[in-house]
Amino acid sequence: MRVNVIRTRNAVWYRAMHWPIWVWVFFILPGHLTRALFEHGPDRRHGIWLVLVMLACTWRGVRGRLPGVEPRPYITHFGVDQPNLRYRVVCYTAAWIDLLVPLTINLTGLVIASISGTYLVHALHVWLYYPLAALVVAATWRDLTPRARRSTRDEGSERAWFYVAIWTVVPAQLTAWASWRLGELLLLTGTGLARMRLVATLLVALVMLLLGLRGRLPRTERYHAEADTTSSITAGEVAVS
Repeated sequence: MRVNVIRTRNAVWYRAMHWPIWVWVFFILPGHLTRALFEHGPDRRHGIWLVLVMLACTWRGVRGRLPGVEPRPYITHFGVDQPNLRYRVVCYTAAWIDLLVPLTINLTGLVIASISGTYLVHALHVWLYYPLAALVVAATWRDLTPRARRSTRDEGSERAWFYVAIWTVVPAQLTAWASWRLGELLLLTGTGLARMRLVATLLVALVMLLLGLRGRLPRTERYHAEADTTSSITAGEVAVS
């Protein structure tokens, strides 16, 4: 049986590039702080939290306990059934919260504004952010969250779904912001502005989602484990090119 080999070592530049990614993931994780940052700008709380996150990520990175920052990747073969590591579960659960919760709240706010002309995004963030985040944590607890499951057997497809989400959510969020700035230049307000932003955001999200599902974007190719794949391939058997 042919097993897809990823790599046996992480280059120094690769490890260094992943460190700021995880700093950002955990920096924006507290919804109330991120909301205050975008509404009022940075204050003392954000500085303190950023320093704490940087120190924690540096400590974990030096110990090789951040995804992508390890000297050697934990998963070297797709389809091998091995227990997932706790730091991977925590990190990818946090990343899914960052991806799904803000976009859900923003789209909900745009739908409401498109109908009523009233922007309730602030209130939605206050009331929905942590309950929605709790749902993602519950999905991880139920062994449903891709890349945060108890086994790494389906990493070949779960990694792809994670990157499909990144490629879909990030451009959609940027489009929502850019269309807001463009709407101001076009003198759009109320329901007109909300509808324009909603359509633009959904259109970009749909295009990127379709490209991701077709595997046309980086790291969105899916490799499915065969039914008879076992854990007979161990971490020491990676000298395959």
